[in-house]
Amino acid sequence: MTGLAWGSLSTIRVRLAAALAAALLPVLVIGVAQSAIAFNRERIALRENLGFAAERSAATARSRMEGAGILLQTLAPGAIGYQCADRLAEVARRIPGYANLVRFDRRGRVACAAGDVPYDPERTLKPWFQRLQRGDPLVITRDPGTASVPSVLTAVRATAPDGTFDGAFAAVITLASLQPSVRDPTLPAHADVALADSTGRYISETDGRAFPQLPAGWRDQVQKNGAMVFYGLDGRGERRVYSAAPVAGDEVYVVLSAQSPGLLSWARLNPLSGILFPLMTFGLALAAVLAVTEQVIIRWINYLQRIASLYARGRFSVRPVQAEKAPPEIRELAETLEDMADAIVGRDASLRDNLAQKDALMREIHHRVKNNLQVISSLLNMQQRALTDPAARAAMSDTRQRITALALIYRALYQGPDLKRVDLRPFLEELTAQLVTGEIGHGPPVRTELSVDALVIDPDRLAPLALFAVEAITNAQKHAFAGRGGSLTLNFHVEGEEALMEISDDGQASEEALVSSGVGRVLMTAFARQLRGRSELVRNDIGGVTARLIFPTPVADESFPDPGGRPGGNQAAA
Repeated sequence: MTGLAWGSLSTIRVRLAAALAAALLPVLVIGVAQSAIAFNRERIALRENLGFAAERSAATARSRMEGAGILLQTLAPGAIGYQCADRLAEVARRIPGYANLVRFDRRGRVACAAGDVPYDPERTLKPWFQRLQRGDPLVITRDPGTASVPSVLTAVRATAPDGTFDGAFAAVITLASLQPSVRDPTLPAHADVALADSTGRYISETDGRAFPQLPAGWRDQVQKNGAMVFYGLDGRGERRVYSAAPVAGDEVYVVLSAQSPGLLSWARLNPLSGILFPLMTFGLALAAVLAVTEQVIIRWINYLQRIASLYARGRFSVRPVQAEKAPPEIRELAETLEDMADAIVGRDASLRDNLAQKDALMREIHHRVKNNLQVISSLLNMQQRALTDPAARAAMSDTRQRITALALIYRALYQGPDLKRVDLRPFLEELTAQLVTGEIGHGPPVRTELSVDALVIDPDRLAPLALFAVEAITNAQKHAFAGRGGSLTLNFHVEGEEALMEISDDGQASEEALVSSGVGRVLMTAFARQLRGRSELVRNDIGGVTARLIFPTPVADESFPDPGGRPGGNQAAA
């Protein structure tokens, strides 16, 4: 009942919440749609801005390198001479970002330089120098080995007065000076900058964890479109947007990185008119409805549920007095429960009276049946004394003992606390005592030993069990104890799903007694079958006979409730 009630309460909560959710769903959908539109706009704007920023950064770097070429063409005519190195060093000091200025002769050897030039053990003409020899006026290429730091070389062709090739003039610009600054206001917030070579290896970067491996085919897209925008995961596992553009031909590229807009980026656009306000309205409305439902409905249903649980346990005197503070509908339901409890109490009282009358009637019937059986036993006893034939007297005695056992069953029923069950231990003790005592005057005494496990059994099983015991004890009295007395042992034990009763004597059993097929043996087998069990007649360790009955253990309650008990008591309020 508790589970059903709780399921009902949950259904009320769920249904009210579902109804309110359906009413507020259009507002929430509109807010979500607005947020999605704003998010998409922000994402597109960020991609465009980042792509434009990469192109601007690359264009700025290229302009600087082209400006370096113009400077070199200006310095080239008078660059060779006694003060060549000093002049070049002065220019390099005044213009930041130049790592070196170098004048090469027509054979590609260093004529003079503003700074140290790394030694070239191979002394072979560089590809960029060969291009100038072939007539290219300006060459921009990656670090040619003329500086000790990552750099880009911008070289112009030098000509003699007669117009022939006279070497080259080169400016070495550090990559760090070409890399855009993250403080550039044109870049997105929290942007990172890096330079990459043609193989995709990063040469310089502001944050190593902000740049992943460049995707396949990136160079072709950059060369085709002039720039490329793509998404990826950085070293922290966060999603970011990237853009790439060429800086120095197809050898150096600038790569920009910015945080990808998240689902909650609408908060930076409009924190109230976006999705925040609809969500807050939706949540507050749900919370208000659930709170009101809890106080107005659920709390009182829980209270009535507890009252109903008390009624289910038989405490009908409890009254739902607290329901007077509940809404009218709940009060009506409480009054209905109270009327139901009063009706059940009245009906129970009538049923208890009828049961008491039935109980008294059944006890009277059992008592009269027991008396009638005793009368029959007395008549048989009188008839037995009038007989002279020993066999007839023995048969009459056996019949009288069987009737005595049945009478004892009826006496145990009407004297016991329960008309439907009998405690087996005292019954077997009394049955054995009656059977043994009845033969004391006919010979030496018989000593009895009983070991009986506690078991409550119904009369339908008790009758064949008692009659089996009568046949076994009678058989021992006739064959083992006649004229000598002895010891009789009765053991009854419950062993799991089977019960075992053994009745043993200490006489000297013959083989004829063990294989006998008389009336007693036939009856014992029949009684065992009534119990869905089996019987055995075997020789025991002391030479006597053991009659064994094995049958399924009866399933019965060992407790004896007081049939006169009455549920309820003084009235109480809850």
